[in-house]
Amino acid sequence: MSVILTAHTSATASPRDRAGHWRALVSGTFVPLDVIVHEDASPVGTITSRQLGRLRIAEVEAGPQTVSRSRRRISQGGAEFLTVTLQHRGTARLTQDGRQALVGPGGFTLADEGRPYLREHREHFRFTAFRLPKAALGVTDDELRTVTGTAFDGGSATAGLVAAYLKQLAAQPADLDPGTAHRLALTAADLLAALVHERGGLPARQLPEGTRSMLARVEDYVLRHLGEPDLSPARIAHANHISVRYLHKLFHTQGTTVSRWVQRQRLERCRRELSRPARAAPTISGVAARWGFVSTSHFSRSFRAAYGMSPREWQAMT
Repeated sequence: MSVILTAHTSATASPRDRAGHWRALVSGTFVPLDVIVHEDASPVGTITSRQLGRLRIAEVEAGPQTVSRSRRRISQGGAEFLTVTLQHRGTARLTQDGRQALVGPGGFTLADEGRPYLREHREHFRFTAFRLPKAALGVTDDELRTVTGTAFDGGSATAGLVAAYLKQLAAQPADLDPGTAHRLALTAADLLAALVHERGGLPARQLPEGTRSMLARVEDYVLRHLGEPDLSPARIAHANHISVRYLHKLFHTQGTTVSRWVQRQRLERCRRELSRPARAAPTISGVAARWGFVSTSHFSRSFRAAYGMSPREWQAMT
């Protein structure tokens, strides 16, 4: 998809209608939301947005306000999206999934648009929001819950990398070719997925050296044989001269099972192949067979369970 740059401002509305106009702009840019403006004289707000592949990037500047996503608003659409907000000016408080996150300039938060949340701005603010389909990350809703309602300030290497990449992404020119835009958006999704996975399991660097080495060897073996349908835990353990019980213990340290990890890797590669532009798009059955799924129907069920949509629906979003 080509990059499209649009700019909106509430200054075009009369002072009496400005708050209502601003609410419409916010919901039209992101997802259906409730907006309460906290100043008597509604301030002028601006939103500049563009599309980068499947990623919507919007810079927002306005005065004090509270934005909420209720169950009623969720029912109106947009539940399939994740929004990452990178703060530039002012502070914001995000409440979701029973957690509160206070974020200042340079930090960012993640909000799942499929669940209620509250975002409060008590002063003039500016931020850049990045909205993308949750399915692009290849993580489950439970895994995503580990990062919602949490402030990230670059304290960890992964969070710092995500913040730096998003900042650079927002600064890209508006005339990128569709192929480049698509790849940049995929990289953003991959970095966010890495952040989710870092929160979900024990980082490999914290494991004993011997365990870390064995886990890396096993994962390498799996990735080299991923397209083979008979890639079972017994075969993986035998090939690496360990017991099946020890194999399961290795993956337990990462908060998953070996079978789930294998399926996730297969689905991720299928998802990437199905993201190719329409002229180069492969068949769903061909992708399923190439990555070790025994039948197209099994692949389709697994894909929907992981990403909340069918392979054909995912292809149609490209």
